Amino acid sequence: MNPLCGRCNRVVYPTEKVNCLDKYWHKGCFSCEVCKMTLNMKNYKGFDKKPYCNAHYPKTNFTSVADTPENLRLQQQTKMQSHVRYREDFEKNKGKNFSSVADTPEIQRVKKSQDNISNIKYHEDFEKAKLGKDAPQPQSGHSPAAFQPSAASQNNYDAPSESVGQAAAGPAAGSGKKYRAVYDYAAADEDEVSFVDGDVIMDVHQIDEGWMYGRVERTGQQGMLPANYVEAI
Repeated sequence: MNPLCGRCNRVVYPTEKVNCLDKYWHKGCFSCEVCKMTLNMKNYKGFDKKPYCNAHYPKTNFTSVADTPENLRLQQQTKMQSHVRYREDFEKNKGKNFSSVADTPEIQRVKKSQDNISNIKYHEDFEKAKLGKDAPQPQSGHSPAAFQPSAASQNNYDAPSESVGQAAAGPAAGSGKKYRAVYDYAAADEDEVSFVDGDVIMDVHQIDEGWMYGRVERTGQQGMLPANYVEAI
């Protein structure tokens, strides 16, 4: 059964039917309530389920309220409640991140890259801290004078200056023991030698309680090294 028109209450047939504002209208009946200008679906404005043109669309009017003492008190109370609510929400959500970012493939790539960099940095710092904690400190106070010939030797043997220089350079190669490095060590003086964990130290001679003299097999460098950084093999 065909519906009735919202303005003339006559039957609306499908060829002339306009369905708008929860009613059915004839195309000629769908007009402004004030000026009767014919409207369409593009230029009408609905108010209270009635069509209006743009010029006669009802305007919203605001009511002025006097600032009586009671209204001022209610206004102040509302501001105080709003401030309390704001502080409560602020304390509850403090430290949370409210910025919403779309989870795009580029964001995921950057996030994964940052996670990898952070993980690498963490393990690097962890290994440095572990190495610094585990590695013993070399004993200080060594002196190249340990290789100098004693006064008694100079009195007993009148050796030339070349022999003294060779003695100061260190013991002869091939006459010492073999050790393996258990920690990394970076030379602090010119007469010391650097090595890494696992290096084999050849021709090692004990100088004093805390220092030795030897040659790193991997690099071929000779010099002093801390005794508590190596172990005999």
